[in-house]
Amino acid sequence: MKNVVIIGAGPAGLTAAHELLSRGKGNFSVSILEESGTVGGISRTVPWHGNRMDIGGHRFFSKENRVNQWWAERMPAQGAPSFDDKALDRKCILSPGGPNPEQEDHVMLTRRRVSRIYYKHHFFDYPITLKAQTLRNLGLISAIKAGCSYLHACANHLPETSLENFYINRFGKILYSMFFEGYTEKLWGRHPCNISADWGAQRVKGLSVSAVLKDMLKKAVGKKGKETETSLIEQFQYPKYGPGQLWEQTAAEITAMGGVLHRNCRVTGVHTENGRVTSVTVQTAKETKTVKGEIFLSSMPLKDLVGGMENVPQPIAEIAAGLPYRDFVTIGILVKKLNLKNQTNIRTLGNIIPDCWIYIQDPGVQLGRIQIFNNWSPYMVAKPLDTVWIGLEYFCTEGDAFWNMTEKQCTAFAAGELVKMGILSSPEDILDSHRVRVKKAYPAYFDTYAQIDRLIAYLNQFENLYCIGRNGQHHYNNMDHSMMTAFESVDNILSEKKDKANIWNVNTDGDYQEENKKEG
Repeated sequence: MKNVVIIGAGPAGLTAAHELLSRGKGNFSVSILEESGTVGGISRTVPWHGNRMDIGGHRFFSKENRVNQWWAERMPAQGAPSFDDKALDRKCILSPGGPNPEQEDHVMLTRRRVSRIYYKHHFFDYPITLKAQTLRNLGLISAIKAGCSYLHACANHLPETSLENFYINRFGKILYSMFFEGYTEKLWGRHPCNISADWGAQRVKGLSVSAVLKDMLKKAVGKKGKETETSLIEQFQYPKYGPGQLWEQTAAEITAMGGVLHRNCRVTGVHTENGRVTSVTVQTAKETKTVKGEIFLSSMPLKDLVGGMENVPQPIAEIAAGLPYRDFVTIGILVKKLNLKNQTNIRTLGNIIPDCWIYIQDPGVQLGRIQIFNNWSPYMVAKPLDTVWIGLEYFCTEGDAFWNMTEKQCTAFAAGELVKMGILSSPEDILDSHRVRVKKAYPAYFDTYAQIDRLIAYLNQFENLYCIGRNGQHHYNNMDHSMMTAFESVDNILSEKKDKANIWNVNTDGDYQEENKKEG
């Protein structure tokens, strides 16, 4: 039996552990080392006084059949209406024989995706659409300027040497400056002209004004094409109690199959010999110990992985040390109501606005995004008929002024911004709050990232080391992509395949999200 050590109990690590134990025919002993006391990584759910917070917001949507099937095996789709479906007498997609979310907990809800941009006290569709309301919000002169700017960009294609040029080529300079420039700088702490276009190529893919027009035309004529962009998908699935529910269930299944999950274990050293990883040093509250293994899968940040290795060539060590990250703070705020009217035709509990996410483009505030947990799942809120539970998302850097605020200071700051934007009438509207800080939430595409191929080549020399997940690859993966890196790694382990290109290539192909891949 081979001893497998998995670093990190996020989606990638837990998926890898589950796959090895379920498909490995008893040939693997699996231990997971998790630095925190919880599972799910940034896909965890944080409970607070009967309410639940989704850290970052996680839509369960994938064009990978393998991922969808895996989710369905853990948590089947609803077969009866949810609480808000029933209360609103709302039509919903039901799965014959599926669980009733009013009676069972292990169930995926089908939710409507509504994400909008809040800019100058107006709501705009996200992604931007060119319907009448958008033009009214922009104003005639701004709309004409935006159209001319887009046509100019079509005729004068810029070299895509930066994220700024990437966006301008697809939207024109006017729309870029309104809806991408400020938000991107909030997210990364860098102007888009200083960020690699790789991020846009991965996250936005084919989305552009032309894609929006094409999507609108298809809706107008009643056609649905397989090439609809991921960012335009209108429905998604979501666990009854948030994403962490699925990963907590997965962790329980791993333990039941004989896997061992060690929480509050921080890997501080990685020991190698003759082109193989032989052991890791683990620090707990009580001791520092060595954990040996024959196969290692790592979802810890590349910076920390390489930083803990021995005898790393200086140029490689410098690339790893220079990899940048963006940290994240989310503040849960409970109120009786928001000072925003639902002017859509979408019915909601309490007639609150229907958005899952609101992107805050206002450059006068630091707030980046708002989640409305009621709309993700009514079961995320203790009293969904009487209160609104929102998550305020701030992008920052560990150790900066915002990160170092006390929880009381942070909440007061956020309340002031909500009042400034007209989302709350007064800070006194807040009934309860809770702050969560997340380190290294977003691997960034600048500084030494341009040299990451050299770092990957170095790590691939260790034949029994597999780098998986968002931080494990320093790749801004969605949850399904992180899972795919685990699937590909386990496939390689079981087939004894040496080449790891398939693992690193997950979500680098421009067509990855564009159409379903058929397994054969």
